Order: sequence, then structure tokens, then C-alpha cells
Amino acid sequence: MAEDRVRGGHLPAPAVACDDVAMDESLVRTHAESFCEALVAGDVDRAISDFSDELRRNLGEVLTLFPLPATAGRVDSVALSGAGYNVVMTLTGESEEVQVQTRWKDRDGEPKVVEASHLSRTVMEAEATEEEGAAESDEGSA
Repeated sequence: MAEDRVRGGHLPAPAVACDDVAMDESLVRTHAESFCEALVAGDVDRAISDFSDELRRNLGEVLTLFPLPATAGRVDSVALSGAGYNVVMTLTGESEEVQVQTRWKDRDGEPKVVEASHLSRTVMEAEATEEEGAAESDEGSA
């Protein structure tokens, strides 16, 4: 047993995985990246295949969290949290960039999104500049 110890008298940390042996950080990240790619490709059917049955029952409400059509998407972080993983992703649409936190849990042997919530929404600079220009021309015509 002493051979298993490392500096400081602590045992090596186990690989990061949730209670479900079949689901680990790498698998969740792969699914989350595929989800982003599907939204960018405009393949909403493929994207919603990663939603749990519960989320699919409220599909319209859930999809409003994501900018559609999306022009870019990325996974910012994947973090173990209890019996699942929290994944933060950033999706860019034509006029806004949205950061969404999703909660992934094992459903029938596959990682599925069981919750989704907005973290932030940023209006794209080009749109803000166009609005400012329109406001200035309105002021000038008065």
C-alpha cells in the first residue's frame, strides 16, 4: 500500500468520472462538441438527439436558448458535478453570442442533456454599430 502513495501522503486521484462508469469527461465532451457542430450545420434533428426525453417534451422552450441559425459553436468547459457533468458552451448566431450551461447525465447508456440555462447573451458588435448609425441619422433629420 505504501508504494501507492505519492508526495504528501495522498493516494493518486482516480480518473475523473461520474458515478456512472459508462460516462466520462471525454465522452461527454465528444457529445457536446457534436451537439455544437450539429447546430452550426443547421441539423437541429441531430442536435436534439442529445436531449433527454424530458427536454424533448419542452423542445420549443429549450431551443430558444440557442441562437439559430448558429454560425459557430465551441465547448468552453466540461466539469464533473455529482452524478453528471456541467458543460458550458458558446454559440454564435448572426446577431448574438450566447453562453449556455448544459447538464449531462447518463440516459440508457448515452450522455444526454437533461438541463440547459443561459449564462450570458452578447449582441454582436456589427449590429450595435448599425443601430447607433440609424439613431444618429434619425437625430440628424429632426
